[in-house]
Amino acid sequence: MSPRFAPGERVRVADRWPAGHHRTPGYVKGRAGVVLSTHGSHGQPEVYASFGDGRPRQPLYRVRLGLRDLWLGYAGGDTLDIEIYEHWLEPA
Repeated sequence: MSPRFAPGERVRVADRWPAGHHRTPGYVKGRAGVVLSTHGSHGQPEVYASFGDGRPRQPLYRVRLGLRDLWLGYAGGDTLDIEIYEHWLEPA
């Protein structure tokens, strides 16, 4: 599967809360960041967790988010880099 997003593109982490296992931390849901890089296509951890085969494979991205966008009242300029699967990302 070809990546939908390119390095430098702004994306938003989907703000959804599916039942069961998912590997996207709640504190990044609904937040926007910038794609830093792509890391190939891999099986989905949500599918593996229920003893599935991981399909369909999803591109994996490293996304940078500003801590000011994550934590209310944060005054620094630090960032968080996180790896997120494509099915959790949408255009910002």
